[in-house]
Parts: sequence; structure tokens; C-alpha cells
Amino acid sequence: MPAETFKALVVTETPEKKFVRQIVHTPLNGLPPGEVLVRVHYSSLNYKDALSATGNKGVTRRYPHTPGIDAAGVVEESLVSEFHPGDDVIITGNDLGSNTDGGFAEYVRVPAEWVVKRPPSLSLRDSMILGTAGYTAAVSVHKLLHHGVTPTKGPVLVTGATGGVGCIAVTILSKLGFHVIASTGKTEASQFLKDLGAKEIVSREEIRDTTGKGLLPGRWAGVVDTVGGELLDSAIRHTKLEGAVTSCGNVISSELHTSIYPFILRGVALIGINSAFTPMDVRQLVWEQLATNWKIETLSRLTTEVSLEELDPYIDLILGGGVRGRVLVKIK
Repeated sequence: MPAETFKALVVTETPEKKFVRQIVHTPLNGLPPGEVLVRVHYSSLNYKDALSATGNKGVTRRYPHTPGIDAAGVVEESLVSEFHPGDDVIITGNDLGSNTDGGFAEYVRVPAEWVVKRPPSLSLRDSMILGTAGYTAAVSVHKLLHHGVTPTKGPVLVTGATGGVGCIAVTILSKLGFHVIASTGKTEASQFLKDLGAKEIVSREEIRDTTGKGLLPGRWAGVVDTVGGELLDSAIRHTKLEGAVTSCGNVISSELHTSIYPFILRGVALIGINSAFTPMDVRQLVWEQLATNWKIETLSRLTTEVSLEELDPYIDLILGGGVRGRVLVKIK
């Protein structure tokens, strides 16, 4: 039986509208309703978690709150036949860590439709090194392949390549035989990206175009964009005939001002990636790919592992763009 209380990182809003993060013991019966209670072994830190942890009301409306959009662990209690005590499971996205208490805690309780059984060849630890970032990268690759982007069509650009989504996208695409062009604002990270399989490293300035031309010379067949804004605009205008661009982030900007010409003259597709609410059949397929054909054997190279007590400074670091790769949070 689980304990009556458990450890969690709780963010509280003060009367002065400031947000305070503390690790506290909270009652198990205070968890939200749901069919599956999971003892969390690992979580991970994502940009969205940092927003929630610093009081961003666009992510989390009500406080006190426990962030953590990722959790992997063992089922303790289940009200449905699909899951049984002792099952290893993965939970990413949906409302976990946004407005439902999340994975920066020893327990989560969630609806059964949020839960995926751990593929046999993927450990709980590795599933959280991947987490939402790895899952988002994999969905992006899945969408490019579905659109017909192949290594023979030309290079693929990955923007924000040192971030969680970016570095895993670089690794998967390289594993699939693509010529990967990695874009980053961190010039010191070139060797890191080459070790992941990138063939070319380009700065943001090399991609960013200020000429205002509706079309630019075709440089790549596909793009995994994690940053948005003017870099996404330039990436679209540089995409080849019948190419595809996936968009999953807005680190630079949530605004997109671009030309219609890549779409009506080159047939470029702009594909939005909503990894939080992908259908379960896609979710299961992508996790199976991450455990088999797309399995990354060098995940530890991408990882900084911290305990829940050591997490706090990394929340501020990721907001400032100072995190390379993935931050794994060991709960148990």
C-alpha cells in the first residue's frame, strides 16, 4: 500500500503574486481523480515545466501546483482492466503537470487514457531521458516521413539543435540516414552535435534572412523547427519543392510572418506538432519506434541527472537557454 503522504515539488503563489517552489510532503488523498495511481521513478525537465514552475498562467491556471509533464513509474492501483499493479508505465503530455499535479512528485494519479505501457526494450530511465522532448522529436520525424521526406530528397534542418527536442531529432534523423544540418546559437556545441550525427553545423545568423524575398534557394527537403519566429520563416522559404516543415516550439517567438510563395509555388507543407494530445494509436506507435527502430543507444550522452532536491536551479537555467540536452529527474 502507498504511504499516506508523499514528497512533491509544490509551487505556491504568495499574496504578493510571487511564486515560491518548495519540496513538501503532501497527502495522497489530495491527488486529483483518475483510474491509475503511479509510483513515479523518473521525470524530466521541459521548458513547459519551467514556465509552470515560475507562475506562467498560460500553462498553469491555479496554484499551489506540482509541475512535471512527464512521469515514468510503476502502477500502484488501477480501476481499469488495461493496467495492473506492478505494470511499468509512461505518462507524457495531456494535462499532466499543466493543471493536473505532475511528475515532480513521488505519486501521480491520472486518467487511464493518458497512460502507455512501457515497451519491453525501453527502460523507465531511458523513457524519461526521452520524455516529452524525445516524444515530440519522434512525432516530428514521423510526420516528415509520412509526408514523403526521405534521405534521397535532400538534407534536413533541425533548429534549436542543442535543446531537448532538437538533439534527439538530430540523433534519430542521423540514425535513419539523413544528412542533418543542425542550427544552434551555441557555437561551442558544434562537437556535441557532430557526435550526435549532424553533418553540418550552422548558426542562426546563417539561416536568418532579412531580404524579404518570398522565396529563397532550396537548401533542405525537411525541417524540424523548435524555435519559431523569424527562423521558422527563413527555414520555410529555404525549403525545397514538395518539402515539409514541422513546427513544435516558440523559443524565439510565437509569431510567424512569412510568404505564401513556398506553399503555392513549391508545395511546401507546414505541419504543426501537438505532442500533448496526439491520438493513442500514434502515441503507442511512436513509443514503439523509440524502443526499437529509432532506439538511441547513447542517451546518457545527452543527459544531466538530478534529484528532486537538486532540480530548482535547472528550472531557471532552461528558461535562459542554458540547458544542453536533457535533464533527467530521479524521483525514486
